[in-house]
Amino acid sequence: MDPKRMLKEHVAKIAALTDAEFDNFFARFELQSFKKGQTIISAGDRVNHEYFVLSGCLKTFYINDDIKMYILQFAMPTWWASDYNALYSGAKAAVSVDCVTDAEVLRLSNANREEICSQVHQVEHFFRWRTNKGYVASQKRLLSMMNNDVKHRYEELMAQYPELYNIVPKQLIAAYLGVSRETLSRLYNS
Repeated sequence: MDPKRMLKEHVAKIAALTDAEFDNFFARFELQSFKKGQTIISAGDRVNHEYFVLSGCLKTFYINDDIKMYILQFAMPTWWASDYNALYSGAKAAVSVDCVTDAEVLRLSNANREEICSQVHQVEHFFRWRTNKGYVASQKRLLSMMNNDVKHRYEELMAQYPELYNIVPKQLIAAYLGVSRETLSRLYNS
């Protein structure tokens, strides 16, 4: 699908922009293509952009001192990814973002987002809605991690995002669930 049309349909679900307002908004994005395994953000980087996924799959992850990977998010088409703490605070990235598959994204700088939000109320409304939705999803995931066993979390993930099973390697799904690859194998083979 055409990147402009894809973003326009995504935004239109939340905010009503005139054609001129949307053209002004879209002009602030940069189209980028990445290969499978390519890094977009590395821990320790300064982060000035967020990424709207057009195609492919990204992962946002953290690697602790014991070299254990924890996946915070998979980002599929029409999802957004970045290290938002670093983007908004100016701190260095604590998490990394890379490509699970080949991916095409629209990149938006923090400065461009802030400028268009100050000019067009509906764009600000869109980003506020999106941020709130992301916060709610994070809260639900955290509560699920605290209250549900791994089998329930796995079933919940597969019910909500069945396409992940065919796109994302099982060791990454395991890292998202906070378990070993072997534990996950026992779940989907039982």
